Amino acid sequence: MRTYSPNSVVFNVREKNKVLSDTMRLLSYTLVFGSLASWFSVASNAGFGAAMVSLIAAIVVIWFVLPKTQNSNKGILTAFTVAGLLGYSIGPMLAYYLALPNGAELVIQALTGTGVAFFGISFYAQNTKKDFSFLNGMIFFTMIGMIALSLINFFFIQSSAFALLISFAVVLIMGAFILSQMSSIINGGERNYISATVGLYLGLHNMFVSLLHILGAFSGDD
Repeated sequence: MRTYSPNSVVFNVREKNKVLSDTMRLLSYTLVFGSLASWFSVASNAGFGAAMVSLIAAIVVIWFVLPKTQNSNKGILTAFTVAGLLGYSIGPMLAYYLALPNGAELVIQALTGTGVAFFGISFYAQNTKKDFSFLNGMIFFTMIGMIALSLINFFFIQSSAFALLISFAVVLIMGAFILSQMSSIINGGERNYISATVGLYLGLHNMFVSLLHILGAFSGDD
């Protein structure tokens, strides 16, 4: 018969809380850094070619560098690198929307919507205490499908309505992804705050971009 000591339970709770607090702290820092990178990209009139290179570099860092550094202090630098590259990559898109008559308002609305969604999902995950890791497989394959459909639409269909539908789907998928990540952190499934931070940053980044596209489309200026 397995027995549990009160000290062990207290330690596990403290460990979970530490991962959560460290993740939220690093996430806030990387969000600020990513925003500065976006501002620099807009201010320097970065082109779509440079933005694409930055995006590809971010993917390479996530796939190949993060797994090797996330268990050391170098992982913090990796997290900031990902945030900076992703932030820089959306510079041309932001410049496009900011040039619209109500562009600044659209960006603020997308930021607000992303923030509200994140806090709402986090509150739900914190209070339900349920494990939503079962969503991971579905999220992964659905995102692969969304990427494939986006490429097909970009090169062949070129439908703005289809692109809008994909954006709606991405917002929902990223919401599910953030819920899965937060529940994993809260329930002790995720014990590495650096990988947790990068995961949440990716979810927020993609949700913001998709929300901005949706708001731009419904504003009549996209």
